[in-house]
Amino acid sequence: MGELRVRDVSEAELLRRILRVLGPLSRAEVGPGDDATVLAVPGGRVVATTDTLVHGPDFRLAWTSPRDLGYKAAAVNLADVAAMGARPTALLVALALPDSLPAAFVDDLATGFRDALDELAPGCAVEGGDLTVSDTLTVAVTALGVLDGVSPVLRSGARPGDDVAVAGGLGAAARGLRLLFTRFRDDEGRPVAVDLAVLTEQERRDLSAQLRPQPPVRLGLAAARAGATALMDVSDGLVLDATRLADASEVTLLIEADLEDDALSGGEDHALLACFPAGTAPAGFTVIGRVAQRREVPVLIRGVAPDGRGGWDPYSDWDAVLG
Repeated sequence: MGELRVRDVSEAELLRRILRVLGPLSRAEVGPGDDATVLAVPGGRVVATTDTLVHGPDFRLAWTSPRDLGYKAAAVNLADVAAMGARPTALLVALALPDSLPAAFVDDLATGFRDALDELAPGCAVEGGDLTVSDTLTVAVTALGVLDGVSPVLRSGARPGDDVAVAGGLGAAARGLRLLFTRFRDDEGRPVAVDLAVLTEQERRDLSAQLRPQPPVRLGLAAARAGATALMDVSDGLVLDATRLADASEVTLLIEADLEDDALSGGEDHALLACFPAGTAPAGFTVIGRVAQRREVPVLIRGVAPDGRGGWDPYSDWDAVLG
């Protein structure tokens, strides 16, 4: 058997390998393993997170405009700050750009960032970053936030008897991704430009959820102020992320709502999954179940254990045909 390579392992295993080396070095109040870190600084605490979008596994230029790419790069990071119960205050953006790209591409990309900040996190701004050249277009974002007097809400605080609730859409982003891979590729599997004219109104909404996600950023702080016991961003599918929250809290989540398969297993929704003391979920959150003492499995869907992994893993799920 040959040397183990990145393609041979899951994202979770890669993270475990990194944390085995770097984890003990952390001096953060909340370190690796949650949606964002929490750093103690003079005069307060800072919430920080980072995410990278790489051409190929995360987006395709044939399918997304630079403006939508900038919007999504901001949105996915803002969602992680919100998932700690924090208010986003600043983004740091690093761009690795092929030198063949039109200069106007950067203008449109920046406009997408501005759109996302204006709509999702007014008062937050891009405060710096880095530029370099690369054959592979890469957008790396670090987001910073503040807690506004509340404690960070972790994945590990859910308690038996709590309500399980979500804010934001579930399933549309997965349907949008499926549209791209099934309707907008040539005979060799390479992406081709999206023709909105051939899509229904619902399909257009699904596509927008994938290319231009709308995480409920403001509701992160609202959840913290309402006394949320646990909170996280739903980026890899409800079942997979609910499993992570249940494992962190050593409980079982009983999902009782009637949800379609895409809502349960589809990724990149960037909704918020939260637990609240019974009856206290604030406006904007919909109760979908409750928290129970730990059972044999971490999540039950209407009394049944979900089949399979049920979620998105870019290390095993993305299609390697580029364009």
